[in-house]
Amino acid sequence: MSRYKALGVDVKKEGIQAFKGVVDNLYPGAFCVITRDPTNPSMGLVSHADSAGSKPIMSYLCYKESGDPSWFKGLAQDAVAMNIDDVICVGAEAISFIDYIAYNTLLIDRVEMLAALSQGFADTFKMLEENGLPVLFGGGETADLPDQMKTLDVCGALFARVELDKVVTGYEISPGDVIVGLRSGGKVGYEEEANSGIMCNGHTLARNCLMRGEYLERYPELAHPDRARFTGSYGYEDRPDGLGMTVGEALTSPTRIFAPIAAKVLEGVGDSVHGMVHNTGGGQTKCLGLGKGVRYVKDALPEPDPVFHLIQKEGRVEWREMYEDFNMGIGIEFIVEPEAAQDVIRIAESFGIGVQIIGHCEKSEKGNSLKITSRLGEFSYAGD
Repeated sequence: MSRYKALGVDVKKEGIQAFKGVVDNLYPGAFCVITRDPTNPSMGLVSHADSAGSKPIMSYLCYKESGDPSWFKGLAQDAVAMNIDDVICVGAEAISFIDYIAYNTLLIDRVEMLAALSQGFADTFKMLEENGLPVLFGGGETADLPDQMKTLDVCGALFARVELDKVVTGYEISPGDVIVGLRSGGKVGYEEEANSGIMCNGHTLARNCLMRGEYLERYPELAHPDRARFTGSYGYEDRPDGLGMTVGEALTSPTRIFAPIAAKVLEGVGDSVHGMVHNTGGGQTKCLGLGKGVRYVKDALPEPDPVFHLIQKEGRVEWREMYEDFNMGIGIEFIVEPEAAQDVIRIAESFGIGVQIIGHCEKSEKGNSLKITSRLGEFSYAGD
């Protein structure tokens, strides 16, 4: 059993198949569910919901230790990023966003926390508008749940639309297509600070691998009493060699928003884009759900960001699992015709982001599969 699954998290999300026969989806297997607009048959509607995952627990830890509510601010960008970067993967245009914030009022100062999140949402939507992607913010709901919530949960829902003849379904992914990856870490032109690259996935494992056990003694609400235990040697203010920031800053670093770059790619070479993958749950194996009969070969991945090396070393996690649990330095992928690869790279580089060809597609005789070849090892994964 993987370290992550032992903590109660299954990256394959067994059980969601039960919804396949219930959901009204025009393009089964596409990155997001698309329904036909009943008032305009040529348009598709995308209603998407996602959250910052368990990342708010680390923000809560830093808040309790420091007394500074600004640790909550980045969770707003996390919630937006996890939604807008998913819907862009089918070519959809984001229209409006709402949030849902639930918290334990006995442990968190509601006024301070909501003020920090409000500023986070304001800054995020301002950045999107300045980069040509205005999104309406329709508010949402807050919930005082001291009996249900140990700490807090920050969620969002996004409404988007797409012309049906422009949907990126993944159906056209073919042998010979190349995979262009954009870095999740470092700094992009529209960001104020460098990003650790961890985004929103794998945090339950990351916290348990890195953080000192004394935090659970002070704040037992941080973890399940029978499953999780902090086995690391770091405090939130520690600055390990090579990380470039504190451990707290690395684990709360806001998820990069790739949508402005992706929109320019679709505008420039949209007809050549056969698939897009936002590397969230499942990390580098997320591509397995896209296309049919595809063997993904990733043999030119970049060196993972320092935060991933730190987690692997401190937690002694197998590299095979690391690639399955984390994005490992590539946040979003474009699967394109070979002739378009350099155009995608040129567009991405204009934003100041790290970008490179990370692999290619081959024909698979039995379902989808993935082969990763790197200096850290060679790993194979099978799809459903």
